[in-house]
Formats: sequence, structure tokens, C-alpha cells
Amino acid sequence: MKTLSVTITATTMATALAIAETVNFDGMKSGAPPPGWTATQTGSGTAKWAVEKDESAPSKPNVLKQSGQATFPVCFKNDTNIKDGFIQVKFKPVAGKEDQAGGIIWRVQDANNYYISRANALEDNVTIYHTVNGKRVAFKNINTKVTSSVWHTLRVDFEGNKFTVTFDGTKVIEATDASFANAGKVGVWTKADSVTLFDDFTYGGK
Repeated sequence: MKTLSVTITATTMATALAIAETVNFDGMKSGAPPPGWTATQTGSGTAKWAVEKDESAPSKPNVLKQSGQATFPVCFKNDTNIKDGFIQVKFKPVAGKEDQAGGIIWRVQDANNYYISRANALEDNVTIYHTVNGKRVAFKNINTKVTSSVWHTLRVDFEGNKFTVTFDGTKVIEATDASFANAGKVGVWTKADSVTLFDDFTYGGK
């Protein structure tokens, strides 16, 4: 019984340190960006972010869909401010001749400054980058199969200058970088002509 008591206490403390919130976009108006989010892009072009109904959604009925064309479409949640924690999303790359990418962004300062990890179905790889003043630079990459028209899960755990990327339940990248030390917003990302669906956006701070 003593061991059980210790286990419960440790679990309770861990839960208190990282309380997760999930946005599944259900109950939101279709055909418009999610309320309380900034739907925009890094660079040129015109991103098109909208909540849409989708029968394949992991949590029905709605998803967040990006179907425009821009250098890097980004959409981040305005009321978030996380320095250390995690972010996870389910995404489905649907179409795109130049790219079929789905990504998550964290420590977002604005539309031109943030960290990003993304998976690409045309390149079959997962990469982690920093985007500084609109310029994206990769600092670690791994080749792994990313299937088009299939739902995947991408997660990043971040603390200080250390980052761990998990793709479909497998840890694929461990990296360090010191570009952004301060807290910031969290959100999702695509590239170029990627048509990508997002669902079950989950995040938490420590």
C-alpha cells in the first residue's frame, strides 16, 4: 500500500505540471478560420485556413483545412503562451504538387519568427527548423515514410534549448537550438500548395 500511495502522488504531481488542452474544431463555424486563431502566412501568397466537415476526421465532424498557396501558411492560437511543454496534432496530407506537408509551430513570436517541425509526404522525411525574420533554416532531419491521404500524429516536446520530435508514436529527432528562448504561441503550418487537414490539436505547458 505504501508503494501505491507514492505512485499516486507522483502521478498527481506530473499531471499538475503539464495540463493539456485539446482543440478538435468541432462546434466551430464551417468555411471560416477558427475563432481566436491568427490565420496567415510567412512570406508571399495567400493561405486559406478554414474549419471544414470531413468524414475521415479522427474526432468528427470537423477539421482545420489549409487549401491556399503561400510560402508557408501558418495558423496559431492567440491565447497561448508556452515556454516549456509540448504540442501535438493529427494531420492528413491530401494534395500538392510542390509539397504535401503538415507541421506544428511553437514559441511563436509572430508570423515570421517561430520553431517548426514538419513531416512531408513527397519527401518522406521529418525535419525541425527555426524561422527567423521569415527565413526558415533546418537544423535536423530524418528520412521516414510519410504516407499521403493518411492521418498521422506529430508531436514536439520542448524544454529550454532541447527538443524531441515524435512521429506516429516513434521518437525520430532530438535536437538543440537557442534561437527562441522566450515563451510564445503554438499552432500549425504547411508549405506552398500543400492541402492539409488538421485535427485534435493538443498542447500543454510545464
